[in-house]
Amino acid sequence: MKSITAENAVDAAPSNLDPAQTRKIVMAAYVGTALEWYDFFLFGTVAAIVFAPLFFPAEVSSLSVLGAFLSFGVGFAARPLGAMIFGHIGDRYGRRAALVITVMMMGIATTLIGALPTYASAGIVAPILLTLLRAVQGVAAGGEWGGATLLAIEYAPPRQRSLYASIVQLGSPTGTLLSSGAVALAASLPGDAFLEWAWRVPFLVSIVLVGVALWLRWKVEETPAFRQLANENRTEAMPVLEVFRQVPGRLVLGIASFLYCNAGFFLITAFMISYVTKTLGMPNKVILQALTLGALMQMVTLLFAGRLADRIGSGKTVVIGYLVTLVLAFPTFWLVDTREPLLICMAMVLGLGLATIPYAPIGTLLNGLFPEHLRYTGLGLSANFSGMIAGFMPALATWFLMLSDGKSWGPALLLAMIAFISLVGACIAMRITRNTSH
Repeated sequence: MKSITAENAVDAAPSNLDPAQTRKIVMAAYVGTALEWYDFFLFGTVAAIVFAPLFFPAEVSSLSVLGAFLSFGVGFAARPLGAMIFGHIGDRYGRRAALVITVMMMGIATTLIGALPTYASAGIVAPILLTLLRAVQGVAAGGEWGGATLLAIEYAPPRQRSLYASIVQLGSPTGTLLSSGAVALAASLPGDAFLEWAWRVPFLVSIVLVGVALWLRWKVEETPAFRQLANENRTEAMPVLEVFRQVPGRLVLGIASFLYCNAGFFLITAFMISYVTKTLGMPNKVILQALTLGALMQMVTLLFAGRLADRIGSGKTVVIGYLVTLVLAFPTFWLVDTREPLLICMAMVLGLGLATIPYAPIGTLLNGLFPEHLRYTGLGLSANFSGMIAGFMPALATWFLMLSDGKSWGPALLLAMIAFISLVGACIAMRITRNTSH
């Protein structure tokens, strides 16, 4: 089946829809995504600081961190399953239904994590329950990104699809800001309050946030593009199988193109928290403040890159972004190695902020790789198979750090390798979508 470029995709776009109504729908998708990523990122933010000592105690601290990161990675291993489940729902029954279920699952799992007993009181049961709830988070996250991005693209005006998609991508840095801010606030309490009880608060408040997100998503109507597919009886009974049957090569390209957006992000965030606090021996607040500045820069970059993509094309913008990430891989770690708080902040502004360029239009690029009736599944599998790899990136980066005898060139090399793989994938994807548009 012929695919079409994302810039020209979704012929059923609602040209007669009130622009104000469209903006409300996209903002609802963004807010729901931000709250869901808050839940998901919260685990990574406290993995090394809290879960390592409280749920994975060991005589060697690096083993505790490794155990926490492996538990962290389970959430990513579960994401392809979520992509399959919610890809089926989204391509078969509608985008709205899938997005309502994902936010409910994520919120409940996150709240329960905040109520878990630690290893000291429950023994081996504690890390098992933590890992199981992390897996539930992963399943929910697996259905989130593709659906929310597709919702924005299918409602957006034809010449603003990358911009509207980038607004939904703002949910990622917003989730980072909310999670790191909540943890920083809890960590500022005196004495041992943070490890004793305060770390639970950011998880427990998720029950309130999920109520807000659920209310917003319940009000969103199904996209015109999906309604047209359903009316014309063009939905697939088994969309997951059809993706593997009809477009397996494009799925591989989608995974490669998206890899840095997942793997690079968690290497610079979750691993960097461990690197700065455990390896460099600096206070938690230094890296948390730096990540906050990086997330703010992400938001600026996303909007800029979304507008740029609508002008020069999503493919070109993604390729430019990956070239930037490749150049910044080693300098980011060099700046962190100075142990100067100001330079660490600069590292996060560069390595986390500017490296977000490809994330803004990546959904628009991948949208053009897949046929209309398989797009939710195609986007979800691309993002979450790469996410499965990314989930173990902090653990892999820790291993690279050990191989490099505690020197930062090990994880920096890993970051550069990831950027190169995504650059190659995006270049090929751009050529394919450009060729099939004529």
